[in-house]
Amino acid sequence: MAEGRRQRTYIVLALLPVLVMALVAGVDVLAGPEVGFLPLVSLGPAFAGLVGTWRRTVVVGALAMLLCTGLGLYDGLLDGRRGYTALASVAGVTVAGVVAAIMRGRREEELASVRSIAEVAQRVLLRPVPRSAGPLRVAVSYTSAVAEARIGGDLYEVAAAPDRIRLIVGDVQGKGLAAVETASVVLGTFREAAYEEPDLVALGSRLERSVARELEDEKFVTAILAEVRPKERTVHFLNHGHPPPMLVRRDGIVDFPTPDAYALPLGLAAHGGEPPGLFSAAFAPGDQLLLYTDGVTEARNGEGDFYPLKDKSALLRTGDAQTALDTLREDVDRYTSGVQDDDAAMLLVRYRHGRGPGRD
Repeated sequence: MAEGRRQRTYIVLALLPVLVMALVAGVDVLAGPEVGFLPLVSLGPAFAGLVGTWRRTVVVGALAMLLCTGLGLYDGLLDGRRGYTALASVAGVTVAGVVAAIMRGRREEELASVRSIAEVAQRVLLRPVPRSAGPLRVAVSYTSAVAEARIGGDLYEVAAAPDRIRLIVGDVQGKGLAAVETASVVLGTFREAAYEEPDLVALGSRLERSVARELEDEKFVTAILAEVRPKERTVHFLNHGHPPPMLVRRDGIVDFPTPDAYALPLGLAAHGGEPPGLFSAAFAPGDQLLLYTDGVTEARNGEGDFYPLKDKSALLRTGDAQTALDTLREDVDRYTSGVQDDDAAMLLVRYRHGRGPGRD
């Protein structure tokens, strides 16, 4: 949606120089030489310098000179000061537009280089997750609230082992580069510890120590850890102040498992509070597990109403796992009219009915 708006804006700006010169020519012909519209032809190359290359600006400037000369002959102004002043205005604005276009082109090249480096860093931070683990299918979705960014303060990761799959979805307090840096600490620790720690409580403790060393000024990270054991048909959770997971049963029933007491977010253990408590739920073939951040449930429509995630569970029951999650994300976009005030991450795990090829 945003890409479409940018494309339309670019097309309008690209056509603007020609439209302006045509309008000036039409008004000048109708009004006659007494009104003095001739110098306004220089608006053509001026607007060309906004979006076009320096070569395009030169072409528009040459067309403007020809148009100014033709209008000057038509108005009988080329033998006087007004005609020469108009030609000088067009030439001067064209030169200024060419210089501006060259400088803008260099800045865009530098920005493109910076973006390419940032995209590599983004791919390293939020790298592709395994799409399957035994009978499980995994899908992810991430929407950043920062324009032109692919990542922000939300995070997700999947660690798949032969007998289990461990998941994390988290939300770093704050935005910008500081939040991205904190997210990298959490993900780096999870990627190593998820294969080493014997249970989720030990994994959560290790994450807490890593985050506590890095964060200052009482910043924190909400996170939910999950461990799916397909053979046992159970899923275990550890919730550090994060929105509850959503389980969509095979029969369509929706459940939001919660612990007896929420643990403090990562980074705040030094303040005391309840210790993290493990809690579990059944997870059988045909069931689905959705982990998400508050950028989903706190998305608002024009009337200020929150997104009704529970009422949208049917969207997850169509197509394969990634298609279903993309459908849900698109529904959130429609609900908010494309206005995203916060990062939104979603991770969907679908327990397939069977292991046959192509079954999801």
